Amino acid sequence: MTRNEVTELIIIHKQRKQMTWPQLAEAIDRSKEWTTAALLGQMTLSPEQAAIIGDLLDLPGEAVQQLQVVPLKGSLPTAVPTDPLIYRFYELVNVYGTTFKELIHEEFGDGIMSAIDFKMDLQREPDPNGDRVNIVMSGKFLPYKSY
Repeated sequence: MTRNEVTELIIIHKQRKQMTWPQLAEAIDRSKEWTTAALLGQMTLSPEQAAIIGDLLDLPGEAVQQLQVVPLKGSLPTAVPTDPLIYRFYELVNVYGTTFKELIHEEFGDGIMSAIDFKMDLQREPDPNGDRVNIVMSGKFLPYKSY
């Protein structure tokens, strides 16, 4: 069973059981953002976490094992995403990427924001003109070293 097959199985079983990402996250004591990324194939679960998810979603043993394997990171099938929602994030980086870079370098110096030591929080923000998506991303600053 491939990791992609496990991801497809998770989505099918999650829908069948009418479970939400936050419910699955609560079961393994992790954020909904990290748990969703993990169950979509981007993070590694501990044996205990994988067993809990396996029990909740009635996954076969082979799938539970795959959840514990370090995945190949990167989930997009094409260089430029075609899914409209994901494309907007691509567009966001195309438009504001240089702004992020300039402001981070001005504030912190020459370095990067970690995607490894990283947190994200996604919430619905009620607004009378139409609800908004509020995403807060927090990554450790990693300065480039001189040698």
